[in-house]
Amino acid sequence: MLGVSIILGLIGVVCILDSRILGRLNMERPLFTCTLVGLALGDLPTGLAVGASLELMSLGIVNIGAAAPPDMNMAAIITCAFAILTDATMETALALAVPIAVLGQMIGVVVRTLLANLTHVADRAIEQGRFKRAWQMHIVWGTIFYSLMYFIPIFLAVYAGTDMVQSIVGVVPAWFTEGLNLGSKFLTAYGIALLLSTMLNKELTVFFVLGFFLVGYLNLNITAIAIFAVILAVILSGLKFRAAAAAGNDLDDYDPLEDDL
Repeated sequence: MLGVSIILGLIGVVCILDSRILGRLNMERPLFTCTLVGLALGDLPTGLAVGASLELMSLGIVNIGAAAPPDMNMAAIITCAFAILTDATMETALALAVPIAVLGQMIGVVVRTLLANLTHVADRAIEQGRFKRAWQMHIVWGTIFYSLMYFIPIFLAVYAGTDMVQSIVGVVPAWFTEGLNLGSKFLTAYGIALLLSTMLNKELTVFFVLGFFLVGYLNLNITAIAIFAVILAVILSGLKFRAAAAAGNDLDDYDPLEDDL
């Protein structure tokens, strides 16, 4: 398990550094992290299944300012690894996600507190003209702290052994596990509701209703609906562009993104 623990810990490091020094590649999403875990452990279908479920649970979780929400990314890596290594059911795996996410949240608060102090050290270094030291505080030590914040918990959780995790889950009361399962379903619905609240308006609601009835009455799966949605979006965008051209707008200066619905 040593090699597996190190690999999964490094996957966590890559994910946590995504929005910090690697740009924004969306690696900090459960669907991506679980996909990488599935590839590393040789079980991509389980990785995708766990990642999709946790992605729905975390849709409404957004880092705003210095707030540290439950760390669903760390939970995704550990939960997916346990699901694959122990052949656990999806319900059992998802039941582990919530407490792990809360633990990741507490670790995140501690690390961000340390990083805030490093910022003050960097400020004093800049006042003294010690720019290299300020650079080290932000780039070197900030990267190290963020990396350890993910590597250590993930490494220890996996290296401790799946038997220990199974024994812990075994002593958890059934009512508590069922409560976590119910809570995960509420989080999924809440995440979707928060996402829709920022997207839906009176013009787009009709498309949401259309997708709902396509699922309910034609029994189409989500992939088929997504394909039809992309085709419909391309067609409607083209029609809107032609309508703007017919209205006398200059095609070279016309930007459909600036045209409010």
